[in-house]
Amino acid sequence: MTEPDRTERIMARLPYIALGASVILVVAGGTVGVPHQGWLIVCGASVVTLCWLIWWVTLHPSWEQDERKMIVFFLGLVTLIYVLIWASPLFGFFAWSGYILATYGLKSWRRQAGATLIAIASAVSQIGGVDNLDEPGILPVLLVVLAINIGIANVMIWVTMWTHEQGLKRARMIEDLAEANAKLAAALKENAGLHAQLLAQAREAGVLDERQRMAGEIHDVLAQGLTGIVTQLEATGAAADRPDDWWRHLGNAKSLARDSLTEARRSVQALRPQNLDGAALPDAIGDLVTDWSRVHEVAAELVTTGTPRTLVPEIEATLLRTAQEALANVARHADAGRVGLTLSYMEDVVTLDVRDDGHGFDPRAPRELSETGGFGLAGMRERLARIAGSLEVESEPGAGTALSACVPAIPIGAAA
Repeated sequence: MTEPDRTERIMARLPYIALGASVILVVAGGTVGVPHQGWLIVCGASVVTLCWLIWWVTLHPSWEQDERKMIVFFLGLVTLIYVLIWASPLFGFFAWSGYILATYGLKSWRRQAGATLIAIASAVSQIGGVDNLDEPGILPVLLVVLAINIGIANVMIWVTMWTHEQGLKRARMIEDLAEANAKLAAALKENAGLHAQLLAQAREAGVLDERQRMAGEIHDVLAQGLTGIVTQLEATGAAADRPDDWWRHLGNAKSLARDSLTEARRSVQALRPQNLDGAALPDAIGDLVTDWSRVHEVAAELVTTGTPRTLVPEIEATLLRTAQEALANVARHADAGRVGLTLSYMEDVVTLDVRDDGHGFDPRAPRELSETGGFGLAGMRERLARIAGSLEVESEPGAGTALSACVPAIPIGAAA
């Protein structure tokens, strides 16, 4: 049992205890306790008062919420208290319990009025009962005693109600705190689940992104290098009767193998492409175009427009990889006779355009991965998307292909 519940039970028993104690005092006092009103009145009024309390307080505790019924209860109780005080002033001990019962269902000013009625009965009992009202000079004493009782009664009522309200506030605060703790516990549990879910998703996203990066690196480095090597080795077979061409193709194959091996090692270490080590992007793409043109014997040139400036490494590496993949696609599929590349530096963006006069294709036709390719355009788009870039492709069968990559022009100083 909690402390408030225990207190309420004690307060509910006090009127019965006070009534019983008063009856015992009256009986013990004999004729002193009952001057002339008679035992019949004492016994009758005591029994009626006991039944009144049992009926209204004990048997119907829910009536406390109905103020109209409580007004009837309290008026009846005050009447019985006045009868008991008239019968014997010793019932003034029971009259004090009326201060407690005045808070039982009464509200606002009605509590004060009820306490004042009880104070009058208590004052009469304290001057010796109704019979002493006829004594000379008793009126000033009665007024003083009455004033004291009314003052004490109102203070008691105020303290009692303040204590009761504070108890209710504490109870509500405890309930609100318990509810808040329950919600907090539920939120913490939910947040823990969300945190675990986010960690799992982040881990999966990181693994997927790394797989895509490695797939792009393998395609850009190993696949292109191996394709060039195979092409050069096949060319050596066709030039068996031409020693100069045979040695040239073999030398190209060796050079491609060495470059591919170096690039593979650097890609595993997640470094910038070898072409960009110590070189500006236009120079790196220019060297790439020159080497590609020499190996594949296709005319190719690079034109740079605008004012070149150093961009963040990820952007320059992406543009170089895009140029590598575009040229690899031309060598693998286009059968072109001429290729033109344009690197354009603008205020907010940098674009790389690659055009060829080869066979062309239908960009809307689905392309599937196979041993001969199919990853190139998708890989370029994914790589460009990771740096907020975009890729546009224009082509049709027999009319060549135009590829345009656009990336944000973020200078290297802005990345700090």
